[in-house]
Amino acid sequence: MEQFESFRASSLYCKTCQKAMPVRESLLLVLPGKEMFEYMCTTCGLSLGQREVIGGTAPVSRLPQAPKPSRLII
Repeated sequence: MEQFESFRASSLYCKTCQKAMPVRESLLLVLPGKEMFEYMCTTCGLSLGQREVIGGTAPVSRLPQAPKPSRLII
């Protein structure tokens, strides 16, 4: 089903907090063909899980690249 192709967790069970807590997703690793993300508890910072995206199709906010310098030909 297309609706689950880019599934992201908003809360997961935290062993330290002993309840479902909101999570923060951060990019761990970018490899050719896949990206790995980590879910961390927003309260205690414990790693609660990982998500792997094959094909690099996840919408990832990246910093814009610096413009390439233009060449001046005289």
